[in-house]
Amino acid sequence: MNKPLRGLYAITDSQLLAGGRLLPYVAAALAGGTRLLQYRDKSADAARRLDEAGALAELCARHGAALIVNDDLELAARLGVGLHLGQEDGSLAAARARLGEAAIIGGTCHARLDLAERAVAEGASYVAFGRFFNSNTKPGAPAATPELLEQARARIARPIVAIGGVTLETAPGLIRRGADMVAVIHALFAADSAAEVERRARAFAQLFAT
Repeated sequence: MNKPLRGLYAITDSQLLAGGRLLPYVAAALAGGTRLLQYRDKSADAARRLDEAGALAELCARHGAALIVNDDLELAARLGVGLHLGQEDGSLAAARARLGEAAIIGGTCHARLDLAERAVAEGASYVAFGRFFNSNTKPGAPAATPELLEQARARIARPIVAIGGVTLETAPGLIRRGADMVAVIHALFAADSAAEVERRARAFAQLFAT
């Protein structure tokens, strides 16, 4: 995928998307303009994860988006997709060596510029900062500030992702301060229908249209 990393970054949630919602809700998010999709599933069911990630890769290809796998280098390599690593999830440099120069590889940097600079040195395609707001996925006090985005913009020559409790109301301020992408889980997928997911995705995507 040669398109710039900018726009809505959707992250799946195995509980929100249980009961057959994963594929239709993701398809709706992609139809609404999602540019990057992270498959995040912490279960030990490797066969199901392979099936689901493969189906998501096909959906992303159909919509001109890119798939990122969370914390599973082997799965990413098998499917030829991207990878996102947390601070405890392994080496970015090793992932880059394994997946090649074209792969999209991101790293969690919490609220620390030094971690972001190290991630870039190890070959990260983008750096992710957060949590900016209270988050359902990772509860706790917000650690990152909008000022951090401005500092990162001045120091880091990679796309910047803002994550953690981002909503349609809070996303514009993060984008103004320097976020190239906003990563969203609940504000996108905690919906009653696929149609509502698509509507929300379009609203997020529109924030990047100006």
